Amino acid sequence: MIQRFDVGTRLSEMAVHNGTAYLAGQVAGDATQDIRGQTRQVLAAIDALLARAGSDKSKILMAQVFLPDLADFAGMNEVWEAWLPAGNAPPRATVQASLAKKEWRIEVVVTAAV
Repeated sequence: MIQRFDVGTRLSEMAVHNGTAYLAGQVAGDATQDIRGQTRQVLAAIDALLARAGSDKSKILMAQVFLPDLADFAGMNEVWEAWLPAGNAPPRATVQASLAKKEWRIEVVVTAAV
């Protein structure tokens, strides 16, 4: 069985199947903030979605981080590292990519165990 969350015409925010949660790319709701503020917003959205699936950030299996400007790498990592529970850093890829809106400074996709 596949369980979908916040289903829209284009995408679902999350799908859960066979004990794995697959999250759509999460972006900041308030894109006026700097990379640290936007990263905090994105990570809070991930926390909330994982909680709805009965999971949490300690169970992240893989993360993909998209940054339009690699100058934001250090600021993003500062917030990311403070957010992660000790000993639970998941495999992660960080790539430079254009995002759908120019004001977005970060997008994160995660897959987690439930």
